[in-house]
Amino acid sequence: MSEQESWRELRHRRMAEPGAVEAYEAARLAFELGKTVRVMRETRGWSQSDLARAAGMTQSAVPRFEAGGTVPTLPVIERLASALDAEVEVRLTPRAPAA
Repeated sequence: MSEQESWRELRHRRMAEPGAVEAYEAARLAFELGKTVRVMRETRGWSQSDLARAAGMTQSAVPRFEAGGTVPTLPVIERLASALDAEVEVRLTPRAPAA
């Protein structure tokens, strides 16, 4: 069996564990949100320290957030949005029915 096949099997087993799909989705969302904040920060020419100061956060929290290493609370998201002069938009969209 090749290493790639072993990895696929391991991933399949892990994703079948209770709560794995939800945890994966939370991590994906945290990563995407962090990436968006990083792009907005870089567009302004700000360092992570600049953003931390503007958002009332510690400097060490910013790289963790930008890397998707933490699932942020709404108040943290609102502080970051305010510092970046951005709006927070939360929306629920119905999924397409299963065929």
